[in-house]
Formats: sequence, structure tokens, C-alpha cells
Amino acid sequence: MIFQNREEAARLLARRLSAYYRNKHPLVLGIPRGAVPMAKIIADALGGELDVVLVRKLGHPSQPELAVGAIDESGKVFYSDYAYEIDEGYLEAEKRRQLEVIRNRRAQYTPHRPPIDPKDRIVIVVDDGIATGSTMTAALRAIRARQPKKLVVAVAVASSQAARAMREEADALVCLKVPAEFYAVGQFFKYFEQVSDEDVIKILATQEAIVSAVG
Repeated sequence: MIFQNREEAARLLARRLSAYYRNKHPLVLGIPRGAVPMAKIIADALGGELDVVLVRKLGHPSQPELAVGAIDESGKVFYSDYAYEIDEGYLEAEKRRQLEVIRNRRAQYTPHRPPIDPKDRIVIVVDDGIATGSTMTAALRAIRARQPKKLVVAVAVASSQAARAMREEADALVCLKVPAEFYAVGQFFKYFEQVSDEDVIKILATQEAIVSAVG
């Protein structure tokens, strides 16, 4: 199965999720940047509330795209098995770099409010795809610590390894495709354009304007 784009994947996920979470006012959290447009579509379809969950992968020193772990907004770190072979000094520097990115993004994305509190909420965490699972694991653990009522992962595609890990970390997993061979998330989308910080800021600002108008 090849998705036309993220929008198609988001609408398919929304259809799956609607049977359980429509009109239950879930908190739908997108992992920036690619998943935020998807999270907006899903939140609108379910009658939910949109926000972002800020986590960053820690890249391997010689293969930056390979995650050796991830860090959340509070500075807590989840390490993958790859991390134990890597110099501690590099890991500390990488943590500082990625935490700075997270803080800058929070200041850009929601400058006038704190993150929406997930306590006692149905929380749906959205991503376009999960390769190693490090980033999503960090996101789920950060949210779990804040006591949601239910924690759900919604993703277009995941490796078999990541899907197994997500079933352990979340209360429910909705995944459209778990391929036998997984090399990169982009291979499962015909169009997989970059989503910019400006795109995310616009989506969140539009959502907040709608909420303010309704309120």
C-alpha cells in the first residue's frame, strides 16, 4: 500500500479512529513537523483538540538519520540499543542540541500558552511513520507521566519492530500498514513533501483562532 500523501493517510486513520473516539473530545498530538497536518485532519474529524508533542531523536554520530535515542520537552531521554556503543561526550552534546531545538520550537509554535494538559484525557499521538520507535517512545512516556485517561498511537506505517514496541507503550495502536520490509517512511508515500516550521505555526494559530471564536 502506497499512500498518495499525508492527507490521504490522515483521512484513513480518522476513519479507523472515528468508531471509538469521535465526539469524545480527544486531545490529538502531532509530532512535528510532518505529523502536524495529519493531526489537524484527525482532530477535526473526531471533534478533538489539537496540539503538538515535542520530542527529538538523538542522531548517530556517523548516520544522523539513525536514531540512537530521543529526548522529550522535560529533558528526559530514552536510549535505543545503539546508544551504548557511542561516546558519552557525544551523547551529552547531542542531548543539549536537540533540547535547544525543542525549546525554540515551543517558543515558536505556542508562544502564548503552555502545552495542553493531557491529564484524564483520551490522547491520540499521531505520526506519519515509525522506523525505530525511539521518538514515539519518548513522546508516549512523556505523556504517560502526565496521567492521560487513555493513550493511543495513530500512524500510517510502522516497522514490525516499532509496532511491537508501540503496543507495549500505548493502550492502543492504530496503524494502517506494517510492511515486511521497511527502509524509510517516505517509501510508502507517493508525495512526501517537507513540512516547515511556518506550516506548523499556521496550523496551530488557525486552530487557536477557531477555539477562541467558539469560546
